[in-house]
Amino acid sequence: MAVPAAELFRFVLGSVAGHRLRSSLSVLGVGIGVAAVVLLTSLGEGTRRYIVGQFSQFGTNLLAVNPGKVKTMGLPGVFGGTTHPLTPEDAESLRRLPGVEAVIPVAMGQGRVEHGGRGRSVYLYGVNHELPKAWGVGTAQGSFLPPMDPGRRASLTVLGPKLARELFGTASPLGQRVRVGSESLVVIGVMEPKGQLLGFDLDDTAYLPVGTAMGLFNLSELHEIDLLTTRSEGVPAVVAQVKAALMARHRGEEDFTLTTQTEMLEVFGRVIGIVTLAVTAIAGISLVVGAMGILTVMWISVSERTAEIGLLRALGVEAPTVQALFLLEAILLALGGGLGGLALGALVQLVLRLAVPGLPLATPPGAVVAALLMTLGVGAAAGVLPARRAASLDPIEALRAE
Repeated sequence: MAVPAAELFRFVLGSVAGHRLRSSLSVLGVGIGVAAVVLLTSLGEGTRRYIVGQFSQFGTNLLAVNPGKVKTMGLPGVFGGTTHPLTPEDAESLRRLPGVEAVIPVAMGQGRVEHGGRGRSVYLYGVNHELPKAWGVGTAQGSFLPPMDPGRRASLTVLGPKLARELFGTASPLGQRVRVGSESLVVIGVMEPKGQLLGFDLDDTAYLPVGTAMGLFNLSELHEIDLLTTRSEGVPAVVAQVKAALMARHRGEEDFTLTTQTEMLEVFGRVIGIVTLAVTAIAGISLVVGAMGILTVMWISVSERTAEIGLLRALGVEAPTVQALFLLEAILLALGGGLGGLALGALVQLVLRLAVPGLPLATPPGAVVAALLMTLGVGAAAGVLPARRAASLDPIEALRAE
């Protein structure tokens, strides 16, 4: 006897509603697993978007040259140093290459900036006048560093907005002097707010001429050379030209590392992707536990409803229909858990955003669809054995169980 789909569905709903506690526990097990998967996926995706946003604010046509060759892993210059350090002369030689729009030699360190009895220890960047163009920043007051020979020392500085506010309050810092170590520097500008980059507060810093910074920190080499290319499509060609030019200056040795913004983003993307996949797989164990709970509940349900199954068979309901009833019940329990888990995940994210406003969370639509498909798969897998057992019961023997 064929049973209409609507009747089949109504029968399953009645069965689920008739055992509220048991059904609720099954739904809860799956829901916790789905919520964990969604939350961890959202954290991974949010972190990826945050890092992409952090680097993208500087554009995609930046190229960084660091001393030391990285062949497998690690940091440039670690363990063994370099054969030839990067110098301001190296930076100037790259300025003549086609496709290069700006070249910024970078020497950095940490120092205390003082004025009028106030002081802060901040990162100090020795750069040149082209930094605003390359980093996409501007000055809110005054002007940035003027063009000058990179080897020349000048008693000038430009402050980050946070540092300027801490030292001068609401008063204008332009024309005032600040002391950095043994140097007395004149403030000629205050930068526009830029925010943080991977934990570095770019608003709580000071910019000096690269020659001044090298003298202040007693450096004979640069930490980095940043290059801005005329267009993003031309980055590979510029990379090849920079490599050839520096190798010619370094006796044919490639004792430096070239890194593009795109490569940085790809590396971060791969690392975060692997971490997200790993923690999501761990969270997926909760779904397996939920599936075992549904399997156990459905197996017990078949035992308790043996007489009911016998009655259905005696009334002409075929074995495949009985199997479909129990399989649909398992899928319905899992789907209820999936929807509940999505709601729980959204609620927890809302609470986390209120408690930790800066926490990067972003739920990709694909993760929601995948979570629902996973719950359907879990329900189907958990319901197969109990459904087959119910369908295989002999009608007469099942009726005798009453």
